[in-house]
Amino acid sequence: MIYSPVPIEIEIEATRSLMAEEEAIMAEQEEEAMTSVAKAAPVTAQRPVRADLEEYIPKPYLARALVAPDVNHPEGTKDGHQHRQRSVLQQHVAFFDENGDGVIYPWETYRGLRRLGFNIIVSFIVAIGITLGLSYPTMPTWIPSPLFPIYIDRIHRAKHGSDSATIDTEGRFMPVNFESVFSKNARSRPDKLTLREIWTMTNGNRLPYDPFGWIASKGEWILLYILAKDDEGYLPREAIRGCFDGSLFEFIADQRKKKAHGKQH
Repeated sequence: MIYSPVPIEIEIEATRSLMAEEEAIMAEQEEEAMTSVAKAAPVTAQRPVRADLEEYIPKPYLARALVAPDVNHPEGTKDGHQHRQRSVLQQHVAFFDENGDGVIYPWETYRGLRRLGFNIIVSFIVAIGITLGLSYPTMPTWIPSPLFPIYIDRIHRAKHGSDSATIDTEGRFMPVNFESVFSKNARSRPDKLTLREIWTMTNGNRLPYDPFGWIASKGEWILLYILAKDDEGYLPREAIRGCFDGSLFEFIADQRKKKAHGKQH
């Protein structure tokens, strides 16, 4: 039997082919490791997440304690809004603390809603709902108060479930989850939400056995829609972001005050 050596060209080609196959397998594994869509879970394709956030926001996965950044405002709100070393969740409710003592009483909540333009009936009902939902969890003792105060320094204890997770359990702002509000739900406009999209989003955020969270989430988003929708019936991104850090409330109250002052002159 005569041995016939394999030509060197064939060996080189075989080696190249094997290396190409290995590179293709590694590339596929890397792609699978980073994919956000699973074929067996259609909901992952129906509610996509963005993969380019780091091009706009430094470390979008990092919870922000003091500011609420997004792709358009990587450093948060700048126009006159001051965080005063309060968490974003504390800033969200601080608008209703009229005297700045760190405690929000039911009458302050009512007057704050009136300053935002809600009528007497809506302000009264919403103030009761907010007070009953937030007062006791923020109390410094186990004994409830007949005045139903809401303590701002403990407001994180009153965070409900079935929400967008834009605010974490310590009251910090999660940029990546804020952006997911739009990538998952904004179908008509990329940076705005319709009332139907808001309804669908709150349905998708529901956790099992959490009726309080279901109701609270829908109520908050519907109130925000009524408060800040534009002339075309959309809720803009900037209004939503401003709601989280409270700057929206300050802006609306200031505009209403200027308008009322203008009518008097």
